Amino acid sequence: MIVYLNSITGVDDALVSLLLSKRSWTREKELHIRRMVRNCLTEDGFLNTEDKDFLGRIDRLIKYGVKEGHTTLLRFIDLSYTVEGLHRGAQDDFDSHARRLDSRIVRASTRLATFDDDEKSNWYHDKIMYPFEICKALGIALPNEYITPDGTKYVKATNGYINAEYLYHQDGHDVRRGLYPLAIPSNFIFKAQLPEFAHIVQHRDKDSHAHPELKQMIECAEEVLIEAFEPLGLQLTKIKMQRHP
Repeated sequence: MIVYLNSITGVDDALVSLLLSKRSWTREKELHIRRMVRNCLTEDGFLNTEDKDFLGRIDRLIKYGVKEGHTTLLRFIDLSYTVEGLHRGAQDDFDSHARRLDSRIVRASTRLATFDDDEKSNWYHDKIMYPFEICKALGIALPNEYITPDGTKYVKATNGYINAEYLYHQDGHDVRRGLYPLAIPSNFIFKAQLPEFAHIVQHRDKDSHAHPELKQMIECAEEVLIEAFEPLGLQLTKIKMQRHP
């Protein structure tokens, strides 16, 4: 399972919003901040400077956005992540936070995608075995077809058998997905506002009761953000959010 941080956007808007809230904004100051951000961050929005003026502005943003609790200032900052190989069950647990992502999450479809008999996430690799794996290890060859006493024919598929009538039926994809276990690896992309993602981190990290692989994913997401933009990454465990009603 790998977590990729694709981009950090909106830092310029967050810094400008701080000027507006303090009534010190001018258009000239705003344009100066936007030029500074372009010079101090990479194309993907990662920190790439030791400029004291810029870092001082980030510190002030953190002071008011985190320490003083004005999280609206931080909502201008978006984090884009891609996750590769998290098992479907843990992905569903993460997906329960979709509202905090403003529904900006797209997953590998079990309806349109296909999986092999032995596919599982790395976390499950040496912890479980599927029936077909046991049969293969024991040299037991399962038939390609099975006909029930009443004459219904089932055809071998991933992790089981499908009624032959549904192989090319319009509902065939939906029938096939019923055989997929929650251990299958699943990829997805999501985008989150910094304070909303901080809330997810605090409820799904190593100190939570989340599934071990989901906790690993959250820890990786935190680590790559700290690596890319340390002043922001260190705030993920400090930002306090109110629960949605």
